[in-house]
Order: sequence, then C-alpha cells, then structure tokens
Amino acid sequence: MERISDKLLSWASVLDPAARDQALATASLEIVHPYVALMPDAHPGLGATVGSVIPTVGAVIPAAVGLDIGCGMIAVRTRLRAEDLPDDRARLREAIEAAVPLSAGHYNDALTASAEARVHELEAMAADSDFDPADPTRNWRLQLGSLGSGNHFIEVSLDERDRVWLFLHTGSRGVGKNIADRHIRIAKDAAAARRLRLPDRDLAWLEEGSGAFDAYLAQMRWAQHFALLNREEIMDRVVAQVERWAGTSVDERERINCHHNFTRRERHFGEDVWLTRKGAIDAATGVPGLIPGSMGARSYVVVGKGNALALNSAPHGAGRVYSRSAARRTFTVAQLREAMSGIEYRDTAAFLDEIPQAYKPIDRVMADSADLVEIRHTLRQIVNVKGD
Repeated sequence: MERISDKLLSWASVLDPAARDQALATASLEIVHPYVALMPDAHPGLGATVGSVIPTVGAVIPAAVGLDIGCGMIAVRTRLRAEDLPDDRARLREAIEAAVPLSAGHYNDALTASAEARVHELEAMAADSDFDPADPTRNWRLQLGSLGSGNHFIEVSLDERDRVWLFLHTGSRGVGKNIADRHIRIAKDAAAARRLRLPDRDLAWLEEGSGAFDAYLAQMRWAQHFALLNREEIMDRVVAQVERWAGTSVDERERINCHHNFTRRERHFGEDVWLTRKGAIDAATGVPGLIPGSMGARSYVVVGKGNALALNSAPHGAGRVYSRSAARRTFTVAQLREAMSGIEYRDTAAFLDEIPQAYKPIDRVMADSADLVEIRHTLRQIVNVKGD
C-alpha cells in the first residue's frame, strides 16, 4: 500500500498519472472522509477513478457510482468436469449467442417466461419507491436478460481441479445508464446553483436530506437490483444451454453474485458514511467475490479479508492501460488470435480493443490484492461470448 496523500491510499503498483491526478481531485472534495482508497486495477473514469472506494459524509456523487449502476459479476460452479464436456465448443457458443441478446441496443423481442417473475419483482419495487422505470427507458422490461457490449462477457471456465464454472459480467443496461445520466445532470445543476468550485463537474454531489438525494438513492437501488436480476436471468439461460449441449444436468454447487458499481451506508473507523465502490467489490471478512481477468486471461473466485485500511474492498478486474481507440491502433487481430489460442470465441476484429494486452496483467493485480482477498479458485476460459 502507498500513501499518496493524507486523503489518498493506493494498492496499485501500476498507476497511470491521469488516474492518480483524478483520484487526488476526488479525495480533495470536502465531503470525502476519511480518504479515497485506490484499488490495484485503478484507471481513469468519468469524474472519479474506476477502481476507487470513496467514503462521503452527507452526500453521494452519482458519477462516482457510475453509468452502469450495479454492474457486477455472477459465477456458478457446476458438478460437471472437463471430461464431461463435448468437443464441439462452437455449438455451445452459438447457442448462448442465440439465447442471450448481445451488444449495445440489443434486447429481447418479447418478455420471456423466465424473466416474467423477475420483472414483476422490479415493478413492485419501483411502485414502492414511487418511480416509473418507463419514464427514462420505455423498453426496460425487454432489457432484462441482455448482456451489452464493451467488457461484458459470458464465459465457460475450468478451475484448478478441472471443474466447470459459468461466469459472466454485466449490469443495469440502458435503464441504469438513463437513471445515472439524469441524476448526474441534476447534481451538476445543483452544484452550479450553489456556486460550488469543483475540480471536475462530474464530481458534483447530491446532499443528503434533499428530495433529489432521496430520489437518486431509490432509483439507484432499483437499478442495482435490476442489474443483479439481469445477471441471474442471463445465467439461467446459460445454464440451460450448457445442459442441452452436455446432455446432462448442471446441478449447481455454488452461485456468487456481486456488484462492483454501487453505494450504500457503511460504518468505517467509527463513523457512518456513504461508501461508493466504483469498480470495486465488497471484500469484508468472509464475503465471497469475483475478480475477472481480461478476455483470454484467468479469473478468480475470492473471499474478502476485511482490510480496514482498504475500506473492506478489493478490485473488480484487471483495469485498462490502453483506451479502446489506442488498443485498436496498437494491437493486431493476429495478436488477439494468439492471446485467445485454445479458447472458443467469435473471431472478429470487433473485439480487438478487449485484447488482454490492453489491460493490466491480472497476475499483477492479484499480487497487489494479497492483503485484500484470499484466492479460492483460479479459472481458465474455454468458451468466451461477447457483444460487438
């Protein structure tokens, strides 16, 4: 751990100067207390650094929670082993691609039977919060069970004992983004009205006790639950496709579902704060978590060590070192194919910006996380599904 300033602690041995400066700006805010904790995967984000843990008093920063509210991971350990799987992995990949809408702007054509109960749960939650999700996003129901694009993925992996795991990453889709955009704009307008001097307008906050704060918290929690149920819905579809492919039941042995873009009330160093994890997971003592590597790299099933200095947090992944445009300029399709050797994936240049070399080495991230989490399982991909 490095103490960059009295209000910024860092667990990142590889830290971009822009991310460092951005984190220092966030830490300088009067509402931040006691300090910002930077995770090993830290890299620049909207307003606040991705891979940062931000405790605030009497306020929440919507942009620090992020645009993909509730984004996170889910993993299922099955009873299957490598020897139980057919050789034709392309058939499974294509079946998953047919069962789960992929890419930005893609969603279900109709409300599926499997999603209906989850949609009813979300409708009831929205009604209790006096919130209409159709206001920001008319087709939000059809988004449940869709993956999105970018670094979102579905994987079939094997652990150190050749047991089969199903693993995926996604969040609250367009409805979560629309909620975030609305409240970031409201926070900026409120900051302008108060003539706040901010190092970045995206660091504008909503004050606790205000109507805007209450509305954001209610809608953020709804979007966070949407994201959790979205992962559950996709995972159920993936399980069904694996069972058809393998010709036998998956028989789940373990399921872990964790957020990495959220805020909630927590107590740290004897004080109640709003703790925002922007690209970070809850790593309190004994809490299970998931830390994915980049496309083609290994992923990890972990358990938290409850590091108080790190505000009981850990990284959410590898963390970018090349922007998407820079990755496309720097790397080649041939390099991507080499990195994905032995993994069934859709061979397309569309994924070039997700090449493992565009991210920090996951081994370095996990080494930096040694006092944050304990590794329970190490997963290696055999099938990868992504949206363009």
